[in-house]
Amino acid sequence: MAGLKRRVPLHSLRYFISMVGLFSKPGLLPWYARNPPGWSQLFLGTVCKGDFTRVIATKCQKGQKSQKKPSHLGPLDGSWQERLADVVTPLWRLSYEEQLKVKFAAQKKILQRLESYIQMLNGVSVTTAVPKSERLSCLLHPIIPSPVINGYRNKSTFSVNRGPDGNPKTVGFYLGTWRDGNVVCVQSNHLKNIPEKHSQVAQEELHVQKEIVKEFFIRGPGAACGLTSLYFQESTMTRCSHQQSPYQLLFGEPYIFEELLSLKIRISPDAFFQINTAGAEMLYRTVGELTGVNSDTILLDICCGTGVIGLSLAQHTSRVLGIELLEQAVEDARWTAAFNGITNSEFHTGQAEKILPGLLKSKEDGQSIVAVVNPARAGLHYKVIQAIRNFRAIHTLVFVSCKLHGESTRNVIELCCPPDPAKKLLGEPFVLQQAVPVDLFPHTPHCELVLLFTR
Repeated sequence: MAGLKRRVPLHSLRYFISMVGLFSKPGLLPWYARNPPGWSQLFLGTVCKGDFTRVIATKCQKGQKSQKKPSHLGPLDGSWQERLADVVTPLWRLSYEEQLKVKFAAQKKILQRLESYIQMLNGVSVTTAVPKSERLSCLLHPIIPSPVINGYRNKSTFSVNRGPDGNPKTVGFYLGTWRDGNVVCVQSNHLKNIPEKHSQVAQEELHVQKEIVKEFFIRGPGAACGLTSLYFQESTMTRCSHQQSPYQLLFGEPYIFEELLSLKIRISPDAFFQINTAGAEMLYRTVGELTGVNSDTILLDICCGTGVIGLSLAQHTSRVLGIELLEQAVEDARWTAAFNGITNSEFHTGQAEKILPGLLKSKEDGQSIVAVVNPARAGLHYKVIQAIRNFRAIHTLVFVSCKLHGESTRNVIELCCPPDPAKKLLGEPFVLQQAVPVDLFPHTPHCELVLLFTR
């Protein structure tokens, strides 16, 4: 870390802070801020518990070209911050009731296009199959609103770079494009999805060096944060996993913990967790209700992350089988199961397309299996779709999508299309029965969509 002499202003705050310093471009320093579950602006005097901080410093790679510095663009006023809000949270000018209407209409339109295409594949006339006034064969439930509307993010990303007024230490978000060389950093005051304390995260002087960072949070102004853990990661890339460059625990506990659906959940630094904790609980409850599992059912949780969905339903099903790529997340799931006294679960580490076919072959055909898939935006590998489609014991499938487009749309089509030997889709097709939008991201156009398929 020798030679990293940039100084970044930082305000002390009580919430968990996860910070990343990025040096792939001169003057660029993204910062992460996170607060614990159950936080509230009504209790600003309390101290957070059970959270950790990690600092990642990235050195500029040799031969990498420096960013073209934008010229002075004028004073930093409200117009810049409003422009930023229009990009990051496009719906912020609408009431939350109006936002939900916009999101519901968008999800309905997606489902209409999807159903029309599936009906066409099945040789059904779209104009005669469903009356034009309804246009949907599946039951589309009303959108489930987020319990928290403003300041709901438990994780926020900030950058430090040149602002519109020329200040090289402006803390906020980017406007512009790197290609055109007109990127400026604008403060986040108008972003309604970010807690006020997150926006204040970079308002005191702080060196991005291990010992100084450690001292800042143990005995310096940062002690007011009440952090229980501090992580450091050094990398030559913008984003880097624990396997690529191990996190270094400078002090405190190695994990954070959440209370969700009556479970105590362990989360490693590299494991995924939804940014809206209260909204995540609504999402997982919805998934659980749609599965319809019972004591004779095996629950197959694909892309299970830290295993929250499967473990929350373990008491209602005969067995939970989880598959997850990230080893740390699987270790978290196993810990959570043991801590909460859950003995009917097993979790497998690796690529779902490699594990799932063999896992299904080991199960008896007569056993009833309910599958839950919660993939990343890239969707599921085609071999996973093949395995689900061709295993007759899977009669119910719950598909959670944060953005139903691209590969995710192709996944749904291949689940529902007629048998296609060329694609090795031999099993009976699924039918989309219900769709439930769940809003985890107020002020943005994004929305989780939970789909129930049966056959």
